[in-house]
Amino acid sequence: MALESRITQEEIKKEPEKPIDREKTCPLLLRVFTTNSGRHHRADEFARGNVPSSELQIYTWMDATLKELTSLVKEVYPDARKKGTHFSFAIVFPDPRGKVYRLKDIGNTLSGRKGADDSMTLQSQRFQIGDYLDIAITPPTEPHPSTHA
Repeated sequence: MALESRITQEEIKKEPEKPIDREKTCPLLLRVFTTNSGRHHRADEFARGNVPSSELQIYTWMDATLKELTSLVKEVYPDARKKGTHFSFAIVFPDPRGKVYRLKDIGNTLSGRKGADDSMTLQSQRFQIGDYLDIAITPPTEPHPSTHA
C-alpha cells in the first residue's frame, strides 16, 4: 500500500520562526536600495563591490515584516506615503557559483491597504545577514479625468 504525504509545499516552506526578543537581540544593518520607477535595480548594478546610489541603512531584526519595512521607507520618502503606492521587495544576494548577484522577488505591499504579504518576514524568506534589500516603489496611478461633456 502506497503512502502519500498530506503535507503541502506551502506547509514545508513555513518553517516555524523562532520569536526574536528585540530587547535582547542586537539588530542587523539592512542595506536597502530603492527605485521610484516601479522596476528593481539590475543585478549587475551590484557587481564588483558597486551598489546603486539610492541606499537607505535600516537597523532592524530578522523578524521585521514587509509592512514594517514599508513604514520605515515611507518615513524617508514622503511621496511614498500616498495611498495606493506599491512596494515590490526583492532580496539581492551573491550567487555562490560566481561573482554576480541575483535578485529574488519576495513580496509586495500597498500603502494604505492590507495585503497578503504584509506579515511576511525577512527570516521567512531566507534572508541572510549581508544580503541587500531592493524595493521598487510605484506611485499610485492617477484616475483618468472624465471625458463627459
